[in-house]
Amino acid sequence: MKKSFLSLLAGVLLTTCCISCADKVSTNYSVPVTRNQEGVFVTETPAKPAGQQDMLQFAAEPMENIRVGFIGLGMRGPGAVVRMMNIEGVEIAALCDVEQDRVEKVAKRVVEAGNPEPKMFYGSTDAWRELSAMPDLDLIYIATDWGTHAMMGVQGMKDGKHVAIEVPSAMNMQEIWDLINTSEQTRKHCMQLENCVYDFYELTALNMAQQGLFGEVLHTEGAYIHNLEPFWKDYWNDWRLQYNINNYGDLYPTHGLGPVCQVLDIHRGDKMNYLSAFQTKTVAIPEFIERTQGRDVTENFRNGDHTITLIKTEKGKTINIQHNVATPRPYNRMYQLTGTKGFANKYPVQGFALTKESFGGQSNVENKNHENLDGHSFVPVQMRDSLLKAYQHPIVNDELIETAKKVGGHGGMDFIMDYRLIYCLQNGLPLDMDVYDLAEWCAPIELSAISLENNSMPVEVPDFTRGAWDKLDGLKFHVKK
Repeated sequence: MKKSFLSLLAGVLLTTCCISCADKVSTNYSVPVTRNQEGVFVTETPAKPAGQQDMLQFAAEPMENIRVGFIGLGMRGPGAVVRMMNIEGVEIAALCDVEQDRVEKVAKRVVEAGNPEPKMFYGSTDAWRELSAMPDLDLIYIATDWGTHAMMGVQGMKDGKHVAIEVPSAMNMQEIWDLINTSEQTRKHCMQLENCVYDFYELTALNMAQQGLFGEVLHTEGAYIHNLEPFWKDYWNDWRLQYNINNYGDLYPTHGLGPVCQVLDIHRGDKMNYLSAFQTKTVAIPEFIERTQGRDVTENFRNGDHTITLIKTEKGKTINIQHNVATPRPYNRMYQLTGTKGFANKYPVQGFALTKESFGGQSNVENKNHENLDGHSFVPVQMRDSLLKAYQHPIVNDELIETAKKVGGHGGMDFIMDYRLIYCLQNGLPLDMDVYDLAEWCAPIELSAISLENNSMPVEVPDFTRGAWDKLDGLKFHVKK
């Protein structure tokens, strides 16, 4: 009796606390934040204006020749220009960067390759606005620092262009909603340039998952684990290190989250419901700054050396996303798929653990005895290689892969990303990644910070489609019929 009374009293106190919390709105974030009766923190979802339609499966009119303008010619931009020069039907129409020498250097490469000289914009942090306003431009490719991505994307769409934005494309919820609303209002594509979904292993594993080899995928893992100590100095005006000093949470979630969200059909039959984030204390980067710059930032440094974000979906699936750019570890995007019939793993060793039930009595792998598979260990290397060949994703073929590896960009996946963007625009097809993918894969940046600031309490992940998350039946990469 006493135990029942105490349990009832605790329930009443918890409910009362949560109700009072729900009335409190925080102003520390980009949008208002409340706490619901279940104790979950909720960010405000703006109402969709009357008549505004979603961008699910949106396809623009086909464009045979696509005039592209590039903003940002630092670490990522020049490589993108070179890749685009290797895609038929693309005109490098304009180049922009604050630094004049960067623009002229890339323009010289364009001309030396036998192309017309692009228009050049430089000299100030507002020079990009002139490029965006150009009437004879179809697509703007944005490869600047994180803090300018969303602003440029919004303006580009308002100026009548499709936009492709480097990762992360938005750093907080306000920027995410601005991009969504502008895309829906202008009917212009807004794609995040997430290259890791085009990694050949991830593409093959996605195809295997869609064909049922892993059964129902219940748990996924992804990460960006990359010690940036050798690279901090390469970022213009030290912007990336400063961002890590002044912010915390998973600041770079898209490489790990994007590929696994595709497997789970997020906003194509399932949706992320809420997340909780955890981080270690801060050690490595402040020590690096003191060692190399002689200044102490320990007191103001917010980001932990290692961050873990756990996500639960509407259909009962789980996602584990990790971020670590501080400690000396081998590069790792994790990429794990745990299903009822099998398992896929990329780092540190590529492998598949399958069962005889994975193939449903049939196998595309010739001369291999899959009847003995029990899922307790990786399949032999020879069988793994046969699987990678047999289940190669249909959007790529040997010729395209050879070209991608020759042109380059993270082993070829950057080229496949750019090729697919242009292919879909030229053929009037929906893009492989839409503005809601951008939103979902960037959302953990601010949502994880909210969780961390509140003792790792759960934070709701909004339905960025505003009610249409189950309108589509799975992820499809479109091809010309």
